[in-house]
Amino acid sequence: MIRLDTQEAGFAEAFSAQVANRRESDGDVSALVTQILADVRARGDDVLAELTGKFDRHPLVTEADWRIDAEACREAYEALAPDLREALETAAERIRAYHAAQLPENRDYTDAQGVRLGAVWRAVDAAGLYVPGGRAAYPSSLLMNAIPAKVAGVERLVVTTPTPGGEINPLVMAAAHIAGVDEIWRVGGAQAVAALAYGTDRIKPVDVITGPGNAWVAEAKRQLYGVVGIDMVAGPSEILVIADAKNDPRWIAVDLLSQAEHDPAAQSILITDDAAFAEAVAQAVEAELKQLATQEAARASWETHGLIITVRDLLAEAPALANALAAEHVEIATDDPQAIFAQIRHAGSIFLGRHTPEAVGDYVAGPNHVLPTGRRARFASGLSVLDFMKRTSFIQLDEAALHKIGPAAVALADAEGLPAHGRSVSIRLGK
Repeated sequence: MIRLDTQEAGFAEAFSAQVANRRESDGDVSALVTQILADVRARGDDVLAELTGKFDRHPLVTEADWRIDAEACREAYEALAPDLREALETAAERIRAYHAAQLPENRDYTDAQGVRLGAVWRAVDAAGLYVPGGRAAYPSSLLMNAIPAKVAGVERLVVTTPTPGGEINPLVMAAAHIAGVDEIWRVGGAQAVAALAYGTDRIKPVDVITGPGNAWVAEAKRQLYGVVGIDMVAGPSEILVIADAKNDPRWIAVDLLSQAEHDPAAQSILITDDAAFAEAVAQAVEAELKQLATQEAARASWETHGLIITVRDLLAEAPALANALAAEHVEIATDDPQAIFAQIRHAGSIFLGRHTPEAVGDYVAGPNHVLPTGRRARFASGLSVLDFMKRTSFIQLDEAALHKIGPAAVALADAEGLPAHGRSVSIRLGK
């Protein structure tokens, strides 16, 4: 774990190195993914069967091997313990309500020159959702990706998920039932992303692909952007906690570990104005680590990428540091979190106050937990209904309106050396 102090010599250089460290895979998977995409495009289902058998030890022979039907998902939902079923329903209800409020409005108006203008929003026809597989798959991620698509009005929602050794988390199946997923295919990796983008004999193509995955999945999405829409290319998770000494060190410690346990490449950062509190949090992290079933990943993350920054004045210094980091998650655990929040321009999602742990946002708060990482919050936003919609503008002129604005169009067309453009307007003006 790294400790920095804004008052010490060399802080600016050391902090800049942390900002520049994206912690993303440097393995050269690009060429291999390119080959997989080409193979799937050329040979479709045969490649899916070959790679699924090889990597997931799951043969794709019968229809049941290939896909999970709606009835199986319903049975998984009904078999859940009542408290788990209620938890999933609560999460789904809150996610649905929050995203319903994001639906954009169409515009239709006539301006002072008599030109009718506007735009209409429509959902894409089909969306694909990648769900990491095995028993450790996360039903919360399925809800966070599937529900906005359904709220947007997507008619066909397709899930691809690897099922190593044939195993799938029943909670994921139950979440698919709640969200109204239309198809679930037992394939994963870059080949699943390729199947969603290009289509195969069995899997029809989609228009947008979302969902988390490993470096191979992320690279496949990056290469296929433009063939289909994608949500984002995400890297390891990260959390920044801005906290004063009035907090319980254990609370802050487990907040930091809530992201560290995701991945050895995840990063947890604390900014505080009290050196003694910083030390207390560091000791609490060590104590909490010993109790975690996920200790191996969390410890690797904390010891390699963990960062504690001590400042003299949280309000004066923390916002600038937070904006430079542009973290996926930012917690502000102070008496007046709003004062710091007002100065933060770059963050995936912000959690205000001592009783708002980031984990609440992962599950039941309502806003999406699919968020930009690796400083992409400088220019990107979390997943929303807009990722599953597109806007089409429209224009309507009558003769009078064309006479008012048409001459300017003719002048610009002539200036650009495009005479047919100009003539398509001028001929209607009687010239």
